[in-house]
Amino acid sequence: MTVSPLAPKFSVTLPPIRGARLGAIEAGIKYRGRKDLSVMVFEQPAQIAGVFTRSRCASAPVDWCKRHITGGVARAIVVNAGNANAFTGAKGVEAVETTARAAAVALSCSEEEIFLASTGVIGEPMDAGAFSGKLNELFETADEDGWADMAGAIMTTDTFAKLATKDVQIDGARFTINGIAKGSGMIEPDMATMLSFIVTDFPVSSECLQSVLSDRVDETFNSVTVDSDTSTSDTVLVCSTGLSKTDSILPVTSLSDRRLVQFSDALRNVMHDLALQIVRDGEGAQKLIEVLVFGACNNVAAKVIAKSIANSPLVKTAIAGEDANWGRVVMAIGKAGEEADRDRLSIWFGDVRVAVNGERDPDYDEDAASRVVKEQEVRISVDLGLGKGSARVWTCDLTHEYIAINADYRS
Repeated sequence: MTVSPLAPKFSVTLPPIRGARLGAIEAGIKYRGRKDLSVMVFEQPAQIAGVFTRSRCASAPVDWCKRHITGGVARAIVVNAGNANAFTGAKGVEAVETTARAAAVALSCSEEEIFLASTGVIGEPMDAGAFSGKLNELFETADEDGWADMAGAIMTTDTFAKLATKDVQIDGARFTINGIAKGSGMIEPDMATMLSFIVTDFPVSSECLQSVLSDRVDETFNSVTVDSDTSTSDTVLVCSTGLSKTDSILPVTSLSDRRLVQFSDALRNVMHDLALQIVRDGEGAQKLIEVLVFGACNNVAAKVIAKSIANSPLVKTAIAGEDANWGRVVMAIGKAGEEADRDRLSIWFGDVRVAVNGERDPDYDEDAASRVVKEQEVRISVDLGLGKGSARVWTCDLTHEYIAINADYRS
């Protein structure tokens, strides 16, 4: 598989986080010759928070996690690739229960402390009994340097593993936030997106974790789209081992704790990094597109309009063909359903203003606009001229390769 031309130029090595071990193994769930079953195990119960797809056809693992996330404690996360365990009825529920039971027995904990995620083909029954016996081996061999192993094992049509890390200094002590993610197609988040697992050694309660995760997801994972399709399996889990090198620090248990602001900013950086990597790995993508909308009546309206532009097949194919067709942007604004005044619109490709006050810019330069869309990264900006609302989203172009990948995905 050819790696996306938008992939990061340098690989990232994630440092160990005390109390967290990771591992992966080949279980033969769908793929041959690659690892497809992975675990993240915590030596002591970790605090956990999560956000999940709002799809009305959510997978069995999503239902399981949503049911147990309120407990706020995790001993392990088990992830399989190749089968989404979605639209699988009673067999899907049985597979989830079998996996959770096997993991709980291996770790001598309750099933409610086991969290699960699956990614792959929808509608194919999954026999968890065929791989649940491998969990004992996985838990025993998992180690603190297994981040890259797990990041690779959760991939499906991804062309590169997605990893991010951030060091943060709070009250003179240093902490780490590590994250991995997968996603390439069936990407438009709705509450959460794709699969992402983030761990920190910063001591923080599950309630506070949930608050900052829910607050930051909208400007990160929920601000990217590849193809406007929300997965049945979207899951983001954030965990805290609390086992920092500075054991004397008191854990954050109150939303008013000033330290939570610094942690939230650092978590946002990791989430944003992972979200952009997913767009950079959009199926068949050749260009990264940033859409900035401002001057809207409010932020919500700006987000709707930005998504309308980012998801438009006509806009995306124009960028793929390196055609500075700003008329397609006008179309996407007009169909969004939010307030817009044609005669107040201004549109830019990069720094080149192509339209103003409802018509082509009098100084429009076709060659300058064309140079912008020939770049690997393209920014489209829109001023609605109505208010102070703004939003920023990221997407990718739409190429022939996207069709090729998805035309035979189940084969």
